[in-house]
Parts: sequence; C-alpha cells; structure tokens
Amino acid sequence: MPQHASLLIRNVQLIDGTGAAPFTGDLAVSGERIVALGDLRDWSADTCIEGNGRCLSPGFIDVHTHDDINVIRMPEMLPKLTQGITTVIVGNCGISASPVSLSGPTVPDPMNLLGRVEDFRYPAFATYAESVTAAQPSVNVAALVGHTALRATFMERFDRPASTDEIQRMRTTLRQALADGAIGMSSGLAYINARHAPAAEMQALVEEVGAAGGIYTTHLRDEFAGLLDAMDEAVATARHGQAPLVISHLKCAGVGNWGTAPLALEKLEQAAQQHSCHCDCYPYTAGSSTLDLGQVTDEFEIFITWSDAHPQMARQTLQAIADTWGVSLLDAARRLQPAGAVYHNMAEDDMRRILRHPLSMVGSDGLPNDPHPHPRLWGAFPRVIGHFCRDQGLFTLPEAIHKMTGLSARSFGLCDRGELRVGAYADLTLFDFDKVQDSATFTTPIAAAKGIELVVVNGAVAYQHGRLVERAGRLLKRAAKSPEL
Repeated sequence: MPQHASLLIRNVQLIDGTGAAPFTGDLAVSGERIVALGDLRDWSADTCIEGNGRCLSPGFIDVHTHDDINVIRMPEMLPKLTQGITTVIVGNCGISASPVSLSGPTVPDPMNLLGRVEDFRYPAFATYAESVTAAQPSVNVAALVGHTALRATFMERFDRPASTDEIQRMRTTLRQALADGAIGMSSGLAYINARHAPAAEMQALVEEVGAAGGIYTTHLRDEFAGLLDAMDEAVATARHGQAPLVISHLKCAGVGNWGTAPLALEKLEQAAQQHSCHCDCYPYTAGSSTLDLGQVTDEFEIFITWSDAHPQMARQTLQAIADTWGVSLLDAARRLQPAGAVYHNMAEDDMRRILRHPLSMVGSDGLPNDPHPHPRLWGAFPRVIGHFCRDQGLFTLPEAIHKMTGLSARSFGLCDRGELRVGAYADLTLFDFDKVQDSATFTTPIAAAKGIELVVVNGAVAYQHGRLVERAGRLLKRAAKSPEL
C-alpha cells in the first residue's frame, strides 16, 4: 500500500553509521524521525529529493567543539553546517559558557577562547539551556560542564588545589547542571588555570558525573613527554568516578614525543578492556589554542593568529615577530599575550594512526572566534572523507562515517542519533563521495567545503545548494545513563 512521508530521499547509497556496508535505496522521513528505508518507489512525499546515487549518511557529530556561545550568538553555524555536521558537543577542554559567574574584569585563559566577559552570562546551566532553545541554532547542541569554568566561579586564584569547601560548592553546581541536562564534565589539565588541580579534586567531581550517568572528557595534563602518565591519570579518574572516558584530541605533541602513538593507543586499548574509553582526533598535524609560554620552542613552527596586546603582529610566525623585535621567542610570546597560536607540533604518522584507530572519533576542535582560525573549523569532516578515506585509503567509507556518527552518538549517550534506522531522528547528510573536499587551508582558513549537497536536522532541510534553508537544531539533554562500563 502506498504511503506518504514529509521528506523522501530517493536513489542513494545508504551508509547507516554502524560500519556496515552501504546499500542502495530510499529513505523516508515523517516529522522528525526516519520511518522507512529501502525500496520506497510507491511512496509519495511533501518534499522529494533525488539523490542520483550519492551517499546518504547520518548527520556528522562533532564531538569536540568550542561553539558554546556561538550557537546562541551566531545560530546559523555555517562553519559546521557546511561540513555536514548536525550535532556539536560544546564545553570541551574544561571551558564552558555555563555554569559560570565571573567576578573579575577579564576572562581567565583559556576561557577567553569562548568570548569576552559580557558573553559569560549563564550562571546556571538551565539559563544556558533556555538561551540555546530560544536561539534555535541550525545544529543540535549537547553540552559538557567545564572544570575550569567551575574553578573560575568559586576560586579567586588558580595556582593551588581547590579547598574542601570549594570542591563541595563545585560539586553542588555540577550536580545541578547534570540534573538540568548537561551530558557530563570536561577538564583541561594542561592549562595554567587547571594544572594545579590534583587527582583528589578531579576524582571528587567525576564522582558526580558518574552518579548522574554522564561522561568525562579530558584535555590531558600533558600531551608531550608525560603523555602516557597523563593517560594513566585520566583512566584512574574516570574509573574512580565510574564515568565513561573520552581523551580529547589525543596526540603526541613535540618533536621528542613523535612516534609514541603506538604506545598511547596500546594504553587506550588496555584501559578499554576494563572501562569505557575512547578518544577524539582531528585530521591535521597542527593544533591551535591560546599562546602558552610552556609550549614556546624553536623545534616547530608557531603561527600567531591574534594578539590583544599587539594585534598588528598577528598572522605571522612567532619567529618572524621575535626577529622583528630583536628578542627571544619567549620574550616575544610574553609581549604578545594574551594571544592565540597554531602549533605545528605533530607527526603525520602519529596522527594517522590515532585517526584510523577503532576507538577514535572525529572532533574538529575548531575555534570559531579566532580571526584567523585553524582550517579544522571549516574543513575537518570533509577532510576525513575526501583526503584520508577516498584519496589516502586510510579506512573504508563505512568506517569513516561510523567514526563521525554512530560511534560518537553511542559514546556520548545521544539517544536515537548517529544511525540510519527506523525510529532514529532524521539528522542526515547527503554528499558526493567523488567531490567531497575540504577547502579551508592554513593560509585561507575560512572556506566552505565542497561536495556536501544536503543537510537535514530533525527532519527539516537545513542546508541545500550551498545555502542555509531552516534552523531546526535543539539542545540535546542527558536523558539516560551513558553506555555500560
């Protein structure tokens, strides 16, 4: 018997997000959900789109973003939507827009990556959730609570462990945020305002995360020579709190650390045998953050993207700036602060090993407020498909899509997302596998990808023919326990 749908996409290669082989067919949507897949030649629809044999997958899930404030301030979210991304995880690396109450005139590093003092106006997570809902961004949003954000709210100084009373106040605030829908907590222990937090402080907070069924993600205390010890700490903290662990942007940073990826991945595999452990990875050999004096070196290139103190010196290397001023690299870095930088500090082979590993997901880690951002902000996901899957053969297309959809949804507890199946939300990306290509480069970082033809969010066409059509994203709250440990 012929049936009717609100949206019908015909004649596509269906890649379901589970890692299974693609199959040719049609997909029908009614309202927000997928209602049928297969041979739907007898179906009709309010909107019918001819896929012409292109690939249809679940919408991509960017598990590592710093879009906390931008989903409200710039709800079009074009850097993400143009990549085929339908869901972003915000609040990573210990920095989140909420729950935060700042008492001083400046934003602590690295929270300044998110915005200025006036942007931090969400003292309660419920207030942030209401603001996201009111803004109705074009993509779905799931939010972590940042450990550094909690410290900034309750501590006047960061160069020490939190006191027993401060930890208790952080726990109370975190518990309420989790009850109001936050999906977990993140930490950024490598950063100056969190590195003095000892294991006891972290374990106490992750206890709250585990009790609520949330997830713990961490920018490790050390991604350089101390990487393996930092991984041990992260695993111990997550196991103590009985919370699933995701190691953020796992990397082997610094020339002396190149070649360590096999050891790091072996450690991740061993931990995963006893506890839910994953990592995320971006497909580039350069990172980007605030300018950290501890990372200043002449062993790799450091490119300055912005500087509050000397804005005219941005968009050139730290070495060139030091030469102009006739000072050392460290003195130049001190003069520039606060500032942002791109660090070309990884080896290609290490990055490829981590990216292809079955326990790794894809996260862009893009910085949307950087005036000269790392190209990952606009290009990470098409780069995985076009460059590393199609051109380099690093993994099969179903494997690549699984890393960007089904694995991500399951790891972060996003119910009914990340898969093409009846009953799942209709978050969809239609792309031309032969043409997908990241356009953003380190020289010209703001450029939409090629080959992403259609993006559907919650059953509504959000992006088509290179244009924003409708904003239909929503806040995705933690609704159930995360995957079994």
